[in-house]
Amino acid sequence: MQTTPDVSDQQQMFGHPKGLFYLFFAELWERFSFYGMRALLTLYMVNVIYEKLVERDYATAAVYASYGSLVYASTVVGGRISDSILGMRKSIFLGGILMAIGHFVLAIEHNIAFFLALSFIIVGNGFFKPNISTFVGTLYKDGDPKKDSGFTIFYMGINIGGWVAPLLCGWLAAKYGWHYGFGLAGIGMLTGLIFFWSGIRKGVFGDRGLPPDNGSVDKKVAGIKQGTLVPILAVLAAPLIAYLLSSYQSLGGEGSFLEGTNIVNLLFYFIGFAVLGYMAYIMISATPDERKKLFAAVLFTFFMTIFWGFHELSGSVITLFASRNVDLEGIMTAAQTNSLNSMWIIILAIPISMMWTWLTKRKMNPRTPYKFGLGLLFAGISFYILAISDGSANEAGLVPFSYLLLMYFLISVGELFMSPVGLSKMTDLAPKRIIAFIMGVWFLSSAFAFQVVGFIGKQLAIESTDANIGGFDTLTVYTDGFMLIAKYALGAGIIVLIASPLIKRLMGKVH
Repeated sequence: MQTTPDVSDQQQMFGHPKGLFYLFFAELWERFSFYGMRALLTLYMVNVIYEKLVERDYATAAVYASYGSLVYASTVVGGRISDSILGMRKSIFLGGILMAIGHFVLAIEHNIAFFLALSFIIVGNGFFKPNISTFVGTLYKDGDPKKDSGFTIFYMGINIGGWVAPLLCGWLAAKYGWHYGFGLAGIGMLTGLIFFWSGIRKGVFGDRGLPPDNGSVDKKVAGIKQGTLVPILAVLAAPLIAYLLSSYQSLGGEGSFLEGTNIVNLLFYFIGFAVLGYMAYIMISATPDERKKLFAAVLFTFFMTIFWGFHELSGSVITLFASRNVDLEGIMTAAQTNSLNSMWIIILAIPISMMWTWLTKRKMNPRTPYKFGLGLLFAGISFYILAISDGSANEAGLVPFSYLLLMYFLISVGELFMSPVGLSKMTDLAPKRIIAFIMGVWFLSSAFAFQVVGFIGKQLAIESTDANIGGFDTLTVYTDGFMLIAKYALGAGIIVLIASPLIKRLMGKVH
């Protein structure tokens, strides 16, 4: 078993392991590729892939939800394969290469190529995403006070990539064509891999991230080494996932049990029931104190799923709203509005972190349940702002950009109240013997959130083949939908705040 050396045995830069900054740029460019592509995805499907369909919004919502769910679910599988066979380095390289292939295949103007490209990105993300974040943790010794600030630096890279990518890829797509924007995202992914490879060549990672020392990478299955078999199976999985993505049609007719349910929806129903069943089994065999904490962990995961379900509408319904009903003339394109969330996170992260520190010194820092409740309230208020924007619409049914800007500000505040503390609380609440499983459940919450995104997207789908669709007809559909979302989010936030004293008791001494 590999040990994690102290920071002092590594090359240093600004008081941190030098490897941190190579991982910072690798992740920055990977997120550049991911968010650059995501900014274009919904608009590309509506205007190109499904442009001739009357139900093009419905099809786009279904495919976008399936893509998002599978992207996050793949991290559970990729993380497990890394732990048992490949190690973090090989997993990051394999994932990065597959994602780059996916981005470049998106530059091919063909519907089959489109779905195949998305499937390569899904598989690649499963190997890349869970491992590069874990890699950062290996650079520090347990209990090192610099570890938190190291992760803060690393996550700043994520948001810089998420901020810049939609601006550049959106500009390229608008000026030269969709596939130039997708191509730039692919170049970003390759740039990230080059940074990571450079760090390995210079030895800044030491012996971290190597395959497990049990020899599993060289063990043979059907005469093939597992280290070779994994990439083969990853590539072969792509066509199957492409088929799942393209099957957006409902499995049941109108009025049936499966109405509005596609293959991926059904898959996640089974996953959800299996996870809940296993959680029930764990709770039955747990001690009373563990049972309380596990119940609190399940509640936090559920609250986070609700929040992400509303938050991730930014890449689908909110992008379409920006395209059809926000006055963006002379400001930015609809795809570029995807940069606003990361922009606000960059601006607000340090002030809000300082606020928690200031409140802690005065013993006024609210405990986690209250932060989650407030985060959901901010999400609700953000959608309420969009809901009332119709009162300021011009004669073309376009609302001022300031409403969208304020909405992203509020939901970004909510994100900073919930997301940074949620992950750490899972590690505190979960018994050590099942911490990996609980972390997997936490990451699956993002996958299930996209099922919420898909459901909402289908409800707010506009039936039309008009490329210039917009005006008051679409504005009414969107603002009515946003008002309903606001009510649900505000209601959830109020319920969490009311239940916070009970949740505090379940958490025990965990803050």
